[in-house]
Amino acid sequence: MVILRYCKAALVAGISFFFFIVAMDNLTDYGSNFEFVRHVLSMDDTFPGNAEMWRALPYPPVHHVFYCSIILTESTCALLCGYGAYRLFRAARASSSLFYEAKIAATVGITLSLLLWFVAFLVIGGEWFLMWQSQHWNGQSAAFRMFGVEGLILVFLWQEESAPPAKAP
Repeated sequence: MVILRYCKAALVAGISFFFFIVAMDNLTDYGSNFEFVRHVLSMDDTFPGNAEMWRALPYPPVHHVFYCSIILTESTCALLCGYGAYRLFRAARASSSLFYEAKIAATVGITLSLLLWFVAFLVIGGEWFLMWQSQHWNGQSAAFRMFGVEGLILVFLWQEESAPPAKAP
């Protein structure tokens, strides 16, 4: 039972580490991923003659607001999952109710990350701004991969830890 709790804490720590690196990369090399956001919002790589071009936002200030909100969300996920992992490690040998309480910050952090991948990248980027039409600026597969990985970790986090079987006499 305790080993499963440590595994759960380690996976949450892994999500925190991932978002720490992603946010740090976006801050230290702002321009690289900014280009991704700029092209997706501008819809400049969608199919020619696209009837949905009225959705395009070719305004650099709007691109910066979108990108900064993504970085802020990534940073918040890193902090929440880091704090959640800390709480989980500390409660790994505690009662079930204390370990349950320790899951809350991690759950909020992972849920926020799922919302980032699903709403920001798959719904807004992928469908509203038609990112799926782009040959060069399509982040849907990466977003779906991260959504899947983090979703599985959230399910595992909330999986009940059963008591070990009784030893035979």
